[in-house]
Amino acid sequence: MRTSIRTAGILAALLATGATGCAGGRTTQDFPPPHTNLTGTDLTGRVRLVAYAGCDEMTEGLRQAAARNVTPWGFGDAMLYAARSDVAAAKRATPEQQSYSATNTHEAGVDEPDLVKTDGDRVITVTRGVLRVVDAKTRKVAGTLRLVAEDQSWAQADLLVHGDRALVLFQGGGIVPFGAMAKRLPGPSGPRYVLVDLSGEPRVLGAMTVHGQHIDARQVGSTVRLVVRSQPEIAFPTPKQDESEKELLEGNRKAVLSAPADAWLPSYDVESGGASRTERVGCDQVSHPDQFTGTSMLTIHTIDLAAATPFGPLTPIAVAADGDTVYGTAGSLYVTSNPRWWAARPIDVMPVPGSSAAAPTATPAVPPERTEVHRFDVSAPGAPRYVTSGSVPGRLLNQYSLSEYDGHLRVATTSGAEVFDASASPGTSESGVYVLDAGTLAQTGSVTGLGKGERIYSVRFMDGLGYVVTFRQTDPLYTLDLRDPAAPKVTGELKITGFSAYLHPAGEGRLIGIGQEASEAGRVLGTQISLFDVGDPAAPAVLSRFRQKESGSEAEWDPHAFLYWPATGLAVLPLQNWAEGGIAGSAALALRVGDREITKLGVVTHPRPPAKSDFAPADQGIRRSLVIGDDLWTVSDTGLKVSDAATLADRAWIPFS
Repeated sequence: MRTSIRTAGILAALLATGATGCAGGRTTQDFPPPHTNLTGTDLTGRVRLVAYAGCDEMTEGLRQAAARNVTPWGFGDAMLYAARSDVAAAKRATPEQQSYSATNTHEAGVDEPDLVKTDGDRVITVTRGVLRVVDAKTRKVAGTLRLVAEDQSWAQADLLVHGDRALVLFQGGGIVPFGAMAKRLPGPSGPRYVLVDLSGEPRVLGAMTVHGQHIDARQVGSTVRLVVRSQPEIAFPTPKQDESEKELLEGNRKAVLSAPADAWLPSYDVESGGASRTERVGCDQVSHPDQFTGTSMLTIHTIDLAAATPFGPLTPIAVAADGDTVYGTAGSLYVTSNPRWWAARPIDVMPVPGSSAAAPTATPAVPPERTEVHRFDVSAPGAPRYVTSGSVPGRLLNQYSLSEYDGHLRVATTSGAEVFDASASPGTSESGVYVLDAGTLAQTGSVTGLGKGERIYSVRFMDGLGYVVTFRQTDPLYTLDLRDPAAPKVTGELKITGFSAYLHPAGEGRLIGIGQEASEAGRVLGTQISLFDVGDPAAPAVLSRFRQKESGSEAEWDPHAFLYWPATGLAVLPLQNWAEGGIAGSAALALRVGDREITKLGVVTHPRPPAKSDFAPADQGIRRSLVIGDDLWTVSDTGLKVSDAATLADRAWIPFS
C-alpha cells in the first residue's frame, strides 16, 4: 500500500467531509518499552540506529522484539489505522529554464512518480496498464506497450523517466506481467517495478518484484530510491476451536521465537537478461533503532536508470522500523513513521521466555503520539548512507510537513487530534513546528500551540518562512518566521472560512491555496482557490478567491494534479462537479493568476467514451495537465487533449484505444 501524499491526502479529504474508516494489516506502532513514561509530553530527541554484527545477533534481537509485540491475531491485527553530478544536473533542470512543465514536486531537482512525464519532445503516460509514448510535434502515438493483462487494467501505476528509460511503478501486489498469465511466480507478491526502453518501440528490459508494500520513491538525476516496508513471513499456527486468546498468543510467540533469519530479511525477485533470481537483503545491511517491535522492516532499493544493467548487483539497505512518509532533497532522503489511529484490545501480556525485559500484566497504556524520522545521505551514487534518526511529538500530514533548509529540518505535526488518536480528549488538539539539526536530528527550537482544537490541513515551507493551515470551522493561515532555528515564531494569522488543503508558491509574496469553502459551522461547500498576499509575514491577506459550488479537486489531496506555469500565470486543476448521487461532470479548470486577482480562463473537457461493461471502465475524468511551448496538454484514462494554452481552443485529440 502506498502511503505517499496521494494516500494521505485522500484520507484528509475523507476526514474533511465527515467520512470515517479504517483498514487492518499494518504493523503495530514501535512502542516505548514498558518502563518508559507513556504520559510524557516531550518526545523530541534522537533515536540511535545500530547495525547488526551478524545474522545470529539480528535474528535473536528481532525474535525477542517481535515476540513481545505479536498478538493473538498475528502482527498488527490489534491495531487500526486510517487510511554529485546528478544533483547538479537535476538542479539546472528547473521549469523557469524549460519550455515545458515538469511534475509538480515538493523540491526542485527531485522527481516524484506520476502517471505522465514529458521531456518537451515526448509525452509518456501509463494508464490502465498501458505505457504510451506520444510525439509532441506530430501529436501522434509513437509507441505503446501493454504491461499487464487487460483484466488488470485497474492496477495503479506511476512513472519515473531518465533519457530513454522509464521505470513503471505498480504499487499494488498481485500484478502479473502481460503474456505470463499461466506462469505466476510462487510465494507472496508485492509492488512491481518494470524498466522500459523508450529508444524505439517500447520494450521491457527487466523488472523487480518486492515482497512487501510500496511506500514511495524519489529520483535525483538517473538514480531512483525505492522505499518499501515488509512484515516478517512467519506461519502462525491455525487457531483451534474454542482456543483462548492467551493460548493463541502463546502459540504465536512460539512461532516467532523459532522463526529463522530469512523470515525478517526482505526479499525481492529480479528478472533481467532473460533470467530471474530471488535475493534477500543481507544481515550486514540491516540496522535497528534502540526501540523497535520486530514486526516491520523498512528497505531502500537503489536503481540507476543510466546504468548498463540497472537490475544488476543491487545493494539495498534495511532498518528494523516502520515507515509511511517519504521526503527527499538532492542530498537527503527522509523516511518517517507516523502514529496510527488505533484501538487497543485488552491482552494479558506475559514475559517472553529468555527475555530480561519486564512486561506489564495489565492492559497496556495508550502510547503518546510521535513521529520517528530517519535520515539517509543520498548525495552519492550507490546505496544510501544512514546519517541519524530522531522523533517529534504528534503526527505528520504528508511530505509537505517536512522541509530541509540551511542545515535544519523543519517538521510540522498535530498532537491530540481525535481523528488520529482515539484516546484524545475532544477539542484538545494543537499543532506545532519543530526545528531539528539535520546532522543529528536533535531539536534546536519549536513553536507550538497552533490551532487549538484543530488539526493541520496544509503546510508549505519556503526558505526561512513557513505557512501552516489548521481547520475545524474556520481556516487560520499561520505565517512563521523560521530564520532563527533556535527561536521560531508565529508572525501573523489570517482567519477565513474554509481551508486550503494544498499551498503553492506563486512568486514573490504570493501563495495559492487550493481547498474547500466552508460554512461557519465547518460544513464544506465546494472548491475554493485563494490568492494570498504573504509579502508582510505579520499581516497575511486574501487578495482574490475563486469558488465552485458542490465540487472537489484531486489537487486537494494530490499536488501532482496541480499545474502552475509562472511565465503566464496559468493554473490548471481537475474539477469534479458533484450532483445528487454522484458526479455531474469532470473537467480541467483553467485559471489566470495575476498579482492581485484570480480570473477564470475556462474549462477543458474530454470526449465521453462509449459505455462499456468492463469490470474497471475507463474514467474520462481529467487527471493531469502540462505545458509544452504554447500548448496545454490534459490527460485522462481515455486520451490526451491538446489545447491552446492562452485561449483553450482545441488543437488535437489523441484517443487511447
